[in-house]
Amino acid sequence: MAVVIETTLGDITVDLYLDQRPVTCLNFLKLCKMKYYNYNLFHTIRSGFIAQTGDPTGEGSGGQSIFGLLEGPDKRFFSGEKMPKIRHTGAGLLSMVGTGDMMIGSQFFFTLAPDLDSLDGIHCVIGEVTEGHDVLRKLNDVICDEGYRPYRDVRITHTVVLEDPFNDPPWTEGSFKITIPKCRASEGR
Repeated sequence: MAVVIETTLGDITVDLYLDQRPVTCLNFLKLCKMKYYNYNLFHTIRSGFIAQTGDPTGEGSGGQSIFGLLEGPDKRFFSGEKMPKIRHTGAGLLSMVGTGDMMIGSQFFFTLAPDLDSLDGIHCVIGEVTEGHDVLRKLNDVICDEGYRPYRDVRITHTVVLEDPFNDPPWTEGSFKITIPKCRASEGR
């Protein structure tokens, strides 16, 4: 499954690890599909580390999962998949920001360097950049203040979901059901 994330610095295409991270990918895809990330600021960019976005307030402490948007604030975060373990081994990974015990909302980051072991077990890797590595290099070169906030306004302008295997929930309040497709790895067992 692929998503194109259009930014003010250029486009980034990401392939998602749907088989390994179905619920977390569902969250990301539905947020992209409902244009939740449009105009989100890259509020934190640490050269040689990460470029973080996904908070509509632009402050770095906001945002919520698709489940929170549909079911209320008590579902702002959900438990992301911990297995199989996927490590932050290279530049160009897309990872959802975790807040203790892999609790996921809407914020995510791109890794800008390899071997970021300190992020493992806290944040949930859900995909990798397949096109747009030049944009990651541009993100890495953005000049920031001492709090890693860019002086330059760098934003997501639009997200395009190229393929979505999940049913859309009703975009209204109340309960919803999304069917998670069977993982290829578990077929035939």
